[in-house]
Amino acid sequence: MIEIRAVEKDSKHRSRYLIFADGEEPILSVHEDLLIRHTLFKGQLLTEAQIEEIGSEDDRYRAYAMAIYYLGFKPRTSKQIQQYLQRKLIAEDHINYTIERLEKEHIVDDEQYAMQFAAQRMKSSQKGRRYIQQELLQRGVSKTAALAATSAIDSEMELETALAIASKKWRAIKGEPFECRRKLAAFLIRRGFPVDIIKAAVKSAEENA
Repeated sequence: MIEIRAVEKDSKHRSRYLIFADGEEPILSVHEDLLIRHTLFKGQLLTEAQIEEIGSEDDRYRAYAMAIYYLGFKPRTSKQIQQYLQRKLIAEDHINYTIERLEKEHIVDDEQYAMQFAAQRMKSSQKGRRYIQQELLQRGVSKTAALAATSAIDSEMELETALAIASKKWRAIKGEPFECRRKLAAFLIRRGFPVDIIKAAVKSAEENA
């Protein structure tokens, strides 16, 4: 058994404590929540196995806290959180634990994220649903969730967006009418608009030029 000889507040990290036994180096560094949960106070006896388990629990706790902090800036997908924690060199099993917990607590919901992202991008980016779907896939959203989110995009709003940018782009394109139509259609394809909307937008841009 190992006896705790001293407990000191970590001067470098708020809410963390250093646990000492006989040596100069701490045997544990834990968040205050774990300090209280495991009654890690002077005189407490711990086995090697307990020390290892508490250390592992603290690593999981820290990974979770880092994910919560990361989510504080804006919503993220599970994949984005995984990549963030990997950059922070968090162990894979702790990353898996964190993501599972966040999903269970409904703090992270890729389907809801996809719906919100698709609606926002349609309003602000002047991109079509196919482009937005690719953006969602790049963020780690499943194909099913990305398709569901982009399928829910209002077709009238998407058409209005395409009409507006097609009209503006048409004025900047040079060449014969056929060539202008081809160039505009290619531009709208790159923007991710579906074929029916592209046809309507090109026709409208040429007729109203």
